[in-house]
Amino acid sequence: MSTPTRLVLTMGDPAGIGPEIIAKAARQLQSAVRSGELVLTVCGCGDALRQAEAQMGLPPDPTLYQLDDPGPVDAPWQTGEVGAAGGEWAYRAVVRAVELVQAGEADAIVTGPLSKEALHLAGHAFEGHTELLAHLTGQRDAVMMLAHENMRVTHVTTHCALASVPGRVTPQRLERVFDVTLDALRTLGFAQPRVAVCGLNPHAGENGVLGKEDDAVIAPVIRAYQARGEAMSGPWPGDTVFIKLRAGQFDAVVAMFHDQGHIPVKLLGFHVDPATGQWQAISGVNITLGLPILRTSVDHGTAFDIAGKGVATADSLIDAIRYAQQLIEGRKARA
Repeated sequence: MSTPTRLVLTMGDPAGIGPEIIAKAARQLQSAVRSGELVLTVCGCGDALRQAEAQMGLPPDPTLYQLDDPGPVDAPWQTGEVGAAGGEWAYRAVVRAVELVQAGEADAIVTGPLSKEALHLAGHAFEGHTELLAHLTGQRDAVMMLAHENMRVTHVTTHCALASVPGRVTPQRLERVFDVTLDALRTLGFAQPRVAVCGLNPHAGENGVLGKEDDAVIAPVIRAYQARGEAMSGPWPGDTVFIKLRAGQFDAVVAMFHDQGHIPVKLLGFHVDPATGQWQAISGVNITLGLPILRTSVDHGTAFDIAGKGVATADSLIDAIRYAQQLIEGRKARA
């Protein structure tokens, strides 16, 4: 039998849907767990997990996962509400998960959703998981990739004001993002990855009419990678390049800022009931590249509005777990 993939699932904010989707995912993946393919450790508030299982009528099953509770947290948390206690639980779970991976007790982290507001209320001034993980591992230039089906998008900038984006699109940052994007795609099995690079400005600057950055900063870096034999192209207009990605003309796109890359992926990942206008399920994965540890994540938030109702789906969490498995196996194959 092959070596099992050992994953740490962080609950995120216990007041959100994290406990529910972990409980559901563990049951949906029970055949992989029982066969020895997966070993799951859940890191987070044990009370929240047990409460979620009871609310959904799921009998406790200690054979599905190990619980690593980083508590106690003195202040109480309230399901469906933003609060410092939920932020503290989420923070401690990530810290503990990093410790487990760094100690060689797990292969990767799969994170549940946390609230940035709750994290800040708890005194942890990080913009999100990516920045927190970068801090904990001492790697400051991590890269975010979103993935849904054949849509894979990495980002040059993420959680910063739009006004500061142009100053952060530097040759050094572009090279970093290009390098880890190419490496991730090769790990996923693409021998010669085809990567399209978005422009920063509308119409990729329209030859300088709508902005100089595309021609002056982005294009020269792309040409340098092309000279090395990499199948990179651009800068492409952001309003058309994702159509080409969806059509399979590229294997990934590099976006310049958060919403440019997030909107097309999340638009496809949310499944909406046309009769009611309500979203029924979410799929897609958030992957942090360029860290000394591997981390994948759900591609959605805490959903406080539906927390505790047992209606949240585990689709995105299961996608994240499967992506972690694929990346781990790819790394082993390339070693």
